[in-house]
Amino acid sequence: MKFFDDKINSIRQKIQYHPQNLLIDIDECCSSSEAHLECFSPVTEEDLLSVINSSKSTSCILDPVPTQLLKQELPKVGKSLLEIVNSSLSMGYVPNSLKLAVIKPIIKKPNLDPRELANYRPISNLSFIAKILEKIVFNQLRLYLQSNSMHEVFQSGFRQNHSTETALLRVTNDLLSALDRGSNAIIVLLDLSAAFDTIDHAILLDRLENLIGIKGSALTWFRSYLRDRFQCVYLNNECSYQSRVKYGVPQGSILGPLLFTLYMLPLGKIIRRHGINFHCYADDTQLYISAKPNEELCINQITDCIKDIKNWMTHNFLLLNSDKTEVLLLGPNIDKNINVNTVDIDGHLIIPGKTVRNLGVIFDPILSFDADICSIVKIAFFHLRNIAKIRSILSLEDAEKLVHAFITSRLDYCNALLAGSPHKLLHKLQLVQNAAARVLTRARKFDHITPILSSLNWLPVRFRIDYKILLLTYKSLNGLAPHYLQELLTPYNPPRSLGSQDAGLLLVPRIRKNYAGGRAFFYKAPQLWNSLPINQY
Repeated sequence: MKFFDDKINSIRQKIQYHPQNLLIDIDECCSSSEAHLECFSPVTEEDLLSVINSSKSTSCILDPVPTQLLKQELPKVGKSLLEIVNSSLSMGYVPNSLKLAVIKPIIKKPNLDPRELANYRPISNLSFIAKILEKIVFNQLRLYLQSNSMHEVFQSGFRQNHSTETALLRVTNDLLSALDRGSNAIIVLLDLSAAFDTIDHAILLDRLENLIGIKGSALTWFRSYLRDRFQCVYLNNECSYQSRVKYGVPQGSILGPLLFTLYMLPLGKIIRRHGINFHCYADDTQLYISAKPNEELCINQITDCIKDIKNWMTHNFLLLNSDKTEVLLLGPNIDKNINVNTVDIDGHLIIPGKTVRNLGVIFDPILSFDADICSIVKIAFFHLRNIAKIRSILSLEDAEKLVHAFITSRLDYCNALLAGSPHKLLHKLQLVQNAAARVLTRARKFDHITPILSSLNWLPVRFRIDYKILLLTYKSLNGLAPHYLQELLTPYNPPRSLGSQDAGLLLVPRIRKNYAGGRAFFYKAPQLWNSLPINQY
């Protein structure tokens, strides 16, 4: 526990403190909300049962009884739970017993040294009743935010219908569009140090009140939620001492991530002032801008923007980790067209890399994703060999679970980015899928693969990618995808009355280069959509 406490205190001490300008970003970067949330709505017994039954049955050491047993006894204890929840909402008070968290350290990456405490992330485990109360408040707060369009459009973290895939799909769409126009681009990936754990409670409450419009007993509830929180570390069946939580929101909680995105709301307007494209996923922020080869790529524009970002973060007790900030230059002949050896990030000279890992996907200068595919293939075959060694003692059902967990999940992760990729690249992934199918069905090496894939109901890799694009297109057309994807699609309106007018076709934009614009979502989505049989969508 002492290590995590000292780590946060050390980060806070590194941040220069400006009390006179502490909340300046509220007035300068955002206007006050005209909408208001004065109080939370009382919960009915039916609503409470729905939330409880839809929650996982995992238990925490703070729970007096196993969660599964509590669910079984709901007819007897349901009314008591309902009274606890509604009393908390109406009084604006969170009982101290529901504000204790048990920290379970989770290693950040599998390849890190487990003996180093710095390689662990503190994940909060709360009692089941605390999670139910948070989920009810979360649902009402999310509905309020959605009804009043208060979310940052380009924030994809912890939002319904948003994901790392939709975020990267929009970013790659913009970058591929720039490459298609003959432009070069630069992308900067910013890194924050323990962002969730350094949030200032006074600033967060001020933001909820003035920026979001939370007033009355609802604001009192959040004030109670943040005050007098305690946590302890549980490791090797032993608990540490309880430590008071002075800063931050609990990682692993239901409300914590949403509160963090609200804390970060003013950041978008700061970046927009500099005319730079950006996208956020929780605390991961990426900036990107493009320019023609005969134009100077506005490095100063990027550096000035980052200076303003760092100043804003300093006032908000967030630490930008310049050492982990990454830069990538994009373009077919980037070395010849752009003379950029280093990028100055607040006094730190950062050398652009040959590749960068962006939300788990490896980006290269032409967005071919060759390095990413090679990484997937290497890791997948490693796991597949291990599964093959024990396949004889596994049932088909258990083997299928392992294959989906270690192989298929990697083939499908953000595979929409691979739409339009060359056959030779996708063939590498297809070999992985073929090998996985043979291990699973215990087929021989030279057995024809098509019947095997068909028996498993597995689409080949290329068709899985096309299916993902079509699925996201359908969601975009039906309001089930982020707005930043919806705005990339335009319905086709023929110049004169034609039979295709009511066919639901999409406008296919003109492109210059198949390797760039031909792989962008704004082109690939309508192309695949229009190829579907009429009246099938």
